[in-house]
Amino acid sequence: MTDETFHLTPLDVRRYDFRTALRGYEREHVDQFREQVATELERLGRLTSDLEAKTRSLAEQLKSFRERDQALNEALVSAQQLRAEMKQQAEKESELILREARAEAARITDGARANVRSIEEEFAAIDRMRRGYLAQLRMHVERQLAEISAAESMNAGMNGGETGQG
Repeated sequence: MTDETFHLTPLDVRRYDFRTALRGYEREHVDQFREQVATELERLGRLTSDLEAKTRSLAEQLKSFRERDQALNEALVSAQQLRAEMKQQAEKESELILREARAEAARITDGARANVRSIEEEFAAIDRMRRGYLAQLRMHVERQLAEISAAESMNAGMNGGETGQG
């Protein structure tokens, strides 16, 4: 017999009627044993019910833990994806900032080079003006010296041989 077809309850044990036979067991001992078996079946029934309730509770807790575990795993995966996306975004932004900084540096360098060229051109123009001025000044001074020499020669000719005694 399997457990599914044969179920013995404490009431079944208490009500079972043994046949009497010659030289049979003592009825009082059989009744006492039946009571002990019935009491033990009741205790085992309660224990089974308690264990089944605990099993259901533990199964629900396990289900809850598995759901939490799954949620945590999903959150972890999401966090890892978010971290990867943020890292990728930060790299893109840093590349953009670097490109902009290089472009700004090139613009500043080009501006500085243009300023240097402009200053060099101004310096060259000023140097040409200075050289022109010096050339004009030299010519003016040479003319003045020539005039002074001519005036001295004339003075010397007019005084014709006079010595400067006097």
